[in-house]
Amino acid sequence: MKGKTVVATGATSGIGQAAALALARMGARIVLVARDAGRAQATLDRLERVAPRLGHGVHLADLSSMADTRRAGLQIASSEPRIDVLVNNAGAMFADRRVTAEGLEMTFALNHMAYFVMTAALGGRLAASAPARVVSTASAAHLRATLDFSDLQGAKGYNGWRAYSRSKLANILFTREAARRLAGAGVAVDCFHPGVVATRFGSGSGGWTSRLMPLVRPFLTKPDEGADTLVYLASSPEVAGVTGAYFVSRKAVEPSAAARDDAAAKTLWAASETLAGPWS
Repeated sequence: MKGKTVVATGATSGIGQAAALALARMGARIVLVARDAGRAQATLDRLERVAPRLGHGVHLADLSSMADTRRAGLQIASSEPRIDVLVNNAGAMFADRRVTAEGLEMTFALNHMAYFVMTAALGGRLAASAPARVVSTASAAHLRATLDFSDLQGAKGYNGWRAYSRSKLANILFTREAARRLAGAGVAVDCFHPGVVATRFGSGSGGWTSRLMPLVRPFLTKPDEGADTLVYLASSPEVAGVTGAYFVSRKAVEPSAAARDDAAAKTLWAASETLAGPWS
């Protein structure tokens, strides 16, 4: 990874931070996209300690906002001469239905639309830097999920776990369709399941999730282990050119039937473009 630039969302804690540190140790320059300035600075300090003088940087943005995500993405695209890897990792689950200022349900906005908008904003720079990679954090939580295209915002009856599971299904469908659209551009697009990892996930969810997570966290997979497949997909020559795949423990595996539905992937893409504008 020497001489390569990695843009990473959701990298100020958990598996995102573990992956950023691992990639920096391999020689990569890390550009963080973060909401919290304090955690961003703390992560930059850690990056500088493990991989000094590489010019690691940060852009602050609220990734639940399509406008702010686009602003940060375009700013990065214009300021970086090359981008070798984009890591889409920011995400959350919410016990109660929350709506963004743009009218989107928060889980859908943060877990899916942020991936869509950030990848769109950086797509041209990634293609110009080919061979390049996009690695997105999905989850086995998708396995029992289906999308209701008449109610993508969960207005008809909200359930936090269902919204999260649907967003993870959306991540895989996005990966498949983005891989198809970027075929021939030299940009590989893949996603992965990190396992059930002891991170900050769920701490701000509200409801039973926030109460349960502190109790079970000591028994969960450590962030470094959860980040292993992310680092592998971002760096390994073994997967160079592999695109549109879903990985678990470094192996491409078949996701659910709903996640292999290319018609649904196209429908989700069209719905996302309606919300965010055309993806170029």
